[in-house]
Amino acid sequence: AFVRGGGFRKVALQFPDELLADAAAVAARLEAATGAEMYVLGDTTYGSCCVDEVAAEHAGAEAVLHYGPACLSPCRKLPVLHIFGQQPLDVGCCAEAFRELYPDRQSRVVVLNDVVYAHAMGELEQQLCPEYPNIVFSRVVCGDPPGPAPPREVRQFGRQFAVEAPGELQDCAMFYVGAEGLALTNFMLTWNRCPFTSFDPATGCGRRETLNVNRALMRRLYLVERARDAHVVGILVGTLGVAGYLAVLQHLRELLRRAGKRSYTLAVGKPNPAKLANFLEVDIFVLVACAQNSLLDSSDFYRPVVTPYELELACNPAREWTGNYLTDFRDLLPGACAHVALPPAIPAAEAVPDISLITGELRAAHLCDPLASQLPTTTALACRDQSRALTEISPAASFLESRSWRGLEQQLGQTPVSTAVQGRRGIAIAYEDEGHEQ
Repeated sequence: AFVRGGGFRKVALQFPDELLADAAAVAARLEAATGAEMYVLGDTTYGSCCVDEVAAEHAGAEAVLHYGPACLSPCRKLPVLHIFGQQPLDVGCCAEAFRELYPDRQSRVVVLNDVVYAHAMGELEQQLCPEYPNIVFSRVVCGDPPGPAPPREVRQFGRQFAVEAPGELQDCAMFYVGAEGLALTNFMLTWNRCPFTSFDPATGCGRRETLNVNRALMRRLYLVERARDAHVVGILVGTLGVAGYLAVLQHLRELLRRAGKRSYTLAVGKPNPAKLANFLEVDIFVLVACAQNSLLDSSDFYRPVVTPYELELACNPAREWTGNYLTDFRDLLPGACAHVALPPAIPAAEAVPDISLITGELRAAHLCDPLASQLPTTTALACRDQSRALTEISPAASFLESRSWRGLEQQLGQTPVSTAVQGRRGIAIAYEDEGHEQ
C-alpha cells in the first residue's frame, strides 16, 4: 500500500545483516505485487538502525523500506516506511513481572519498548491500565510529528508520551520492554534521574536496572576533560541521512575554531580502532551519528571518541553540567530547546586560568575572537630551514617532524642504477638456493 499509494517506481530495501538472507524473496514478492523495481541495499554505510539515504540515492530510489530495529532518526529527503518486525512477547509474563517490580498500584510509570515489541503494547496496556491509574504507555512515532509538542508531552527518540506528574518526568519511573542494548543505554543516560526497570522477553525475567548510570556518566565526564586538553580534534561523520547533520558539522567546526583547536572532518564509514589509528596526530574524535550510535565505547581505541554534547561541555564556557545528558545532536543547534549560544570573547590577559584535571597543567579556556578565527589557516607559515623556504604549519606536519621514523626516504639521484638480477625463488622458510641439509 505504501509503494502503490506513493506511485514509486524504484524502491530501496534496507535489511540488517541478520535479515539479508530473506532479502531476495522479499524483493521478488514486492516486485510482483507492486510492479516497482526493488533494490536491496547489501551493506549500510554506517549503523543499520539508520536509514541509508546515500546508498538509496545511488540506485535512484524514490523511497526506502527499512526492515528491522531502527533508531527512528528523522530523514532529510526520501520517504521511509519502517517495518520493525514482530518478535514474540509473552504479555502475561510481562504483566506479572511489572506487578512484582511495582507492587504499589499508585506508581507513576512510563512504559517504553523496543520497536520489535510495539505490536504487543496494546494488549499489555489493556492488562495493566485497570490496575495502575498512573501508568503511561509511549507510542512509537516515525519522523517528527507536525507542530510543536504540547507542554507536558515528551517527543524524543521516536517515542511520544504525555506526563501528568506534578514534577513531570523526574517523578516517574521507567519500565522498558526489550533486551539490554544501545537503545536502553540511550534512554538511561538521557533520563538519568528516573529509576529504570526492564523486562527481557527472551529470558522472561524482569529486573531493576543495576547498570550504574553514575559510573557511566563519570566515564563520559572524564572524556569531556580529555576534550578540553585536546589541541587537534577529528570530526567523524557517522551519518549522512539524519536531518541536521550538515548543520551540526558546521556548528562543531565553528565551536572548535573559537576554542582555538584545529579540526579535521573525516568520513571513514563505520569507525573501528584500526581506521582511527591512522590519524595519530588527532588528540580526540567527536562522532556525529544518531542518538544510539553516538554512544560508542572507545575503550579499545587509540584515542577517545566523544559525542557532540560532550564536546560542547568542553569548549563552550556558557554550557554548564546540569545533570541532563543529551544524545541527540539536533538539541544543540540554534533554535533548539537546549541550544546555548557562545559567550563573547575576552582578552587572554583577562581570562581566568584553567588547570587540567588530568595533566595538572595550565590550559587556555577562553574563546578566540570570532573575527580573528575566520582567517584562513594557510596564513600560518614558518621558516623550514636555513634556505628560508616557507612551509605551512599543520598538526599533521608537526607530528611527523617529531617522529623518529618517517617512512622510507626516496634519495632521488643518489642511489646508483644497477641491472636487474635474478632473485630468490621459493617460500620464506625454504628458498631454493638455501639447500635442505638441515
